[in-house]
Amino acid sequence: MKLLRILLIPALWVALAFPATAGKISLGRLSDYLNGFRTAKADFTQINSDGTIATGTLYIKRPGRVRFEYNPPEKSLVLASGGQVAIFDPKSNQGPEQYPLKRTPLNLILKKNVNLSQAKMVVGHKSDGKTTTVTAQDPKHPDYGSIQLVFTDNPVELRQWIITDGGGGQTTVVLGDLEKGVKLPPSLFSIVMAQQQRSGRASD
Repeated sequence: MKLLRILLIPALWVALAFPATAGKISLGRLSDYLNGFRTAKADFTQINSDGTIATGTLYIKRPGRVRFEYNPPEKSLVLASGGQVAIFDPKSNQGPEQYPLKRTPLNLILKKNVNLSQAKMVVGHKSDGKTTTVTAQDPKHPDYGSIQLVFTDNPVELRQWIITDGGGGQTTVVLGDLEKGVKLPPSLFSIVMAQQQRSGRASD
């Protein structure tokens, strides 16, 4: 199912405005940055492995909660909450497809305490002079795939990620400016409420 790759994404580069030069940001600073916010909101652009593009709004509430709300005409929705990921396909009359969040590489940055210095978690750490790229995986389950995080410096900001699932499928998510510390109600991440709302719309 194509939507299954939303959380799990070819490594296509999207041009962004980066500083002229920057050194490699340490794993400690990057961990501190990720641990430094609990909530965030940003516009995003997603490039799928088949070349299709979608846009929407991303909501993060750490630990363990994320919402990908897609703009029309996509009308898709992806939620992570309570240790589960739910993918709502507007073309399906069935309930959302669900699977454990821990089986997705995105789980690595949604943890309560992110520690990129953990043994065997980071398998790549480099700088091109403008950005720092970190490739991480679950050290106990590398078969779950990996996440490649791209950061800029001064100040440190997460700009994009590329997720490769266990089957080699890739998705790129390019972020707008992250608005941190926003108030996000628990209902925004409720899989049950989302299912009820979408079922109600379908029956109208």
